[in-house]
Amino acid sequence: MNKDSKIYIAGHRGMVGSAVLRKYEKEGFSNLLYKTREELDLLNQAAVEDFFEKEKPEYVILAAAKVGGIKANSEHQADFLWENIQIQNNVIWSALKHDVKKLLFLGSSCIYPRECPQPMQEESLLTGKLEPTNEGYAIAKISGMKLCEKIYEQYDRMFISCMPTNIYGENDNFDINGSHVISALMRRMHEAKMNEDRSVSIWGSGKALREFLYVDDLAEAIFVLMDRYEGKQFLNVGTGVEITIKDLAYMIKDVVNFEGELIFDTTKPDGMPRKLLDVSKILALGWQPKINLESGLQKMYKYYLENQDKLRMGGRAN
Repeated sequence: MNKDSKIYIAGHRGMVGSAVLRKYEKEGFSNLLYKTREELDLLNQAAVEDFFEKEKPEYVILAAAKVGGIKANSEHQADFLWENIQIQNNVIWSALKHDVKKLLFLGSSCIYPRECPQPMQEESLLTGKLEPTNEGYAIAKISGMKLCEKIYEQYDRMFISCMPTNIYGENDNFDINGSHVISALMRRMHEAKMNEDRSVSIWGSGKALREFLYVDDLAEAIFVLMDRYEGKQFLNVGTGVEITIKDLAYMIKDVVNFEGELIFDTTKPDGMPRKLLDVSKILALGWQPKINLESGLQKMYKYYLENQDKLRMGGRAN
């Protein structure tokens, strides 16, 4: 890829897409292509076809997706399945028809079976049943990854995928009904502190184990993959370090300086009991994460405090 290569970043206003845009701008790439949802509706096949016909991007990074936490995923399975498949099919197939040189599709670690051996290796895909609370989203992501893989095989085109672990950081979604665990807990504890509430209730037992990657580290990984990786096999992207939701909650409590009690609601689901990625393959390419969880949470909370007026917030958190 040259600095003047035409690169389309789909989903540039989302957490991942905006980090990718920042990374490429920092590296001096000058021909970056991106559109808002109002300018280009990726659910509209004809509009996407017209866009590729007109703009003819050489490279595509597909970071656009409908995403959410356990509550949103479990309550809106059909929406997550349909919208993500529609976005993926429109962008990936148009990229194929219009001779895109290389495309990177972003999946999710939820594609792995619920009872997957840990740490989860790429070869474990489709070896068992999915976690029921995010089955719709996972099936969509598996479909997108498999479409890229089959295009690679049938058409000999460099359509590749990566599967990130749980992502957090700048430009995250803080809408309490649609956000992921870190942004949801951070907002709820901050508002509880401001309201002088005595406690915050958290879904599940707190025993589930999760791995978290700061979004700028993921952007670095995407840059490396677009530059160096040409394999058909999708690659995991994560830290290789896990933490219980309970320990994470208390870490966020310290960052926010919330002095109330944390109450774990065991009537609510935990989701997958454990999700730790085997990241040996991407580490072998020379990439490694730089931002540990504690410093990442500090960076994220600073960002939250400085940008509350323009964040995706939804209704009141508690």
